[in-house]
Amino acid sequence: MDSRSVRTPRLLLKPVTWRDMEDMVRLKADGGAFGRMLGGVRSRQQAELEMADDIAFWACHRVGIFTIHEKGRFVGMTGIHDRPDGRGFALRFALFPWASGRGIAREAAGAALNFAHDAGINKVIAVAAESNVASRTILGGIGMRVEETFQRDGQTMLVYESVWPKP
Repeated sequence: MDSRSVRTPRLLLKPVTWRDMEDMVRLKADGGAFGRMLGGVRSRQQAELEMADDIAFWACHRVGIFTIHEKGRFVGMTGIHDRPDGRGFALRFALFPWASGRGIAREAAGAALNFAHDAGINKVIAVAAESNVASRTILGGIGMRVEETFQRDGQTMLVYESVWPKP
């Protein structure tokens, strides 16, 4: 097992590699999983470009995107990336709809956030639409707090923040 992998009571989080490409393509093409992400669902070409960025991000920052596995089955992704809108290092998570509703996203996102802080990333943000109650519940549940809002395409977006050590 990769030393950067994280085990939780139910899950195994592993840094993304090219071996995960087919799983990530399926996840990122699924409207139920990626439809609310910045940029929406992805084509295969977009997913491949993002995979290259994700692998390079791990090499540069010692943190990045993890695949999420439950009982050996790929169920989604979580981790840290550099937001394309310039807001900084951000937590993201996405699960296939069939894996939702059982606390997997909260467990995985919390583990990824702790991993980032343990790796020396002091400030991590996350962005969720005000209308996205599920994501907001997860972010609040792992200790992130709303610090600001902005408008995007007529929607109010909430910027959550986690700072460690606590000021």
